[in-house]
Amino acid sequence: MSRAYSRRRCMTEATPGLFATLRPWLVHLGRRRRRLLAGAALMLLALAAALGLLALSGWFITATALAGLVLAAGGAITLDVYVPGGGIRAFALTRTVARYVERLYNHDTVLRLLADLRGHMFAVLVDLDNASLSRRRASDWLNRLTADIDTLDSLFLRLLAPALVALLAILGLSALLTVWAPSAGLAVGLVLGLAWCWLTIGQARWGLAASRRRVAELERLRGRVIEHLSGMAELESHGALAEQRRRLDAIEARLRVDQSCLGRLAALGSALAGMAVGLAWLLALWLGAQLWAAEALSGPLMVMMPLAVLAMSEALMALPMAFTQFGATQAAAERLNALEAARHPVSVSPAGPLPSQGALSVSLERVGLRYPGALTAVLDDFSLQLAAGERLVLCGPSGIGKSSVAALIAGQIVPDSGRVCLGGIEIEHFEAQALRRRLALLTQNSELFDDSLAANLRLGDPEASDERLWDLLDEVELGQWAGGLPHGLATRVGEGGRRLSGGQARRLVLARLMLRDPGLVILDEPFTGLDATTAQRLAERLDAWLAGRTVIYLSHRHDDEAMPLPGVTRTIDLTAHIGSPLCATGQNLSG
Repeated sequence: MSRAYSRRRCMTEATPGLFATLRPWLVHLGRRRRRLLAGAALMLLALAAALGLLALSGWFITATALAGLVLAAGGAITLDVYVPGGGIRAFALTRTVARYVERLYNHDTVLRLLADLRGHMFAVLVDLDNASLSRRRASDWLNRLTADIDTLDSLFLRLLAPALVALLAILGLSALLTVWAPSAGLAVGLVLGLAWCWLTIGQARWGLAASRRRVAELERLRGRVIEHLSGMAELESHGALAEQRRRLDAIEARLRVDQSCLGRLAALGSALAGMAVGLAWLLALWLGAQLWAAEALSGPLMVMMPLAVLAMSEALMALPMAFTQFGATQAAAERLNALEAARHPVSVSPAGPLPSQGALSVSLERVGLRYPGALTAVLDDFSLQLAAGERLVLCGPSGIGKSSVAALIAGQIVPDSGRVCLGGIEIEHFEAQALRRRLALLTQNSELFDDSLAANLRLGDPEASDERLWDLLDEVELGQWAGGLPHGLATRVGEGGRRLSGGQARRLVLARLMLRDPGLVILDEPFTGLDATTAQRLAERLDAWLAGRTVIYLSHRHDDEAMPLPGVTRTIDLTAHIGSPLCATGQNLSG
């Protein structure tokens, strides 16, 4: 790409609303304000020690040189070498210790902040409904939880604290020089102040567009690489590997352009920082020399002033690279803010809380649902009534809307129109924890984690004893198998349960579900992967557990011989109703 194109990409206009974007994350930082203030104080102490070291060293060297000249000329002079010598050692030791402690302390603080942010954002992801989650790939959500939050660690450690410390150091140095040479203090403060403004606001503004694009391109690259690796066999069989690699190369090419742009901007900022410090040094030396020539300033003080200015390079040189990448921090904050905005507010119903015991009634009233980007609505003016304790089968082929109905009832999806009620109360008024306690959902893709059998089972009840777990494994006919394993309940099941067969994984998830005490149970093909004989035996045991609960079965077809569903009182074939005049008129599907 041409240099002109690269410059145009670097000079793209910034997006508005900076304070609104960063405000939520500044609030998060404020929860650890004491640690942050202590870390900034350590940074300032290290910088002040460096400034004091150079200034006092310059004064002391000049003073001893002049004293030597006086003594060589036969004159008499008295110079206390112990106090300034001790001061130099104290400044050197303070700078070393303060710098070490500051790095250790601030990095520990940032790690704590990242843990806080990841915990918070994980809670946000948990609260998102399936419609929101389906808009992006799993790699995108992982990128939000890891890379975007990692990018935000620069907000304190590389942006706020260094800029604040540098500004305080500029003001402090100007005040110090003003004590002996007001003109030098004013000139140095003006030059370094202008440099500070450019190295923060100017660099951030100039590098905003390229750094924002870099975040988006890195996310796109990660997603493409994951797709490439996970779908290697399919891509190769369809002859699409070359095209996929071409797309990866195109993303990398755009990344190189932006990275080159940011590198040039950071180098320019570093050069300007060095020039500003050099100009301030020259002004301090020139104005100090004029005062010395007018006998208004001693020689040691004249040398001390420009050397003190040199210490400011340590404060300013850290700013260009950090603020050139500021757009990445802003973009990460915007993307995470979008997740917060996608959360659906939960209000407490004045009608009362969700009943803590007993079966729950279910009511869907004129519900409409369309997934983002879908050509047609999944549900249109759909109604359903289910009495407490009733057992219903929803039948129909894949894609007819069975899982969508279950997700609506479970609160995983918010309908576009209509109402969903449990126990006579709209589901949107329930607290999430209360709803999860009273509802059990077995989906076709229920997850098993790379942990032990016991840990995966105790997701249903963290307080369950080993004896209870063994009883449930016997209930689903896994007890004998688990008892023969070398590690028993401590046996790891592998990622996604890959060390188990499909039938074993299904029964393990079913056992986990039976640890709960819900009022409403939704079972999506509960006996998938099991032979008819085993399914029949499990159905008999499951029937006892389901007694006194409202049950909704999801099935492709209702065939008592092929798939026994215990205690069914009513069956609805969604094929006959979804999109039919029944649904269009909002007629209640009562069987």
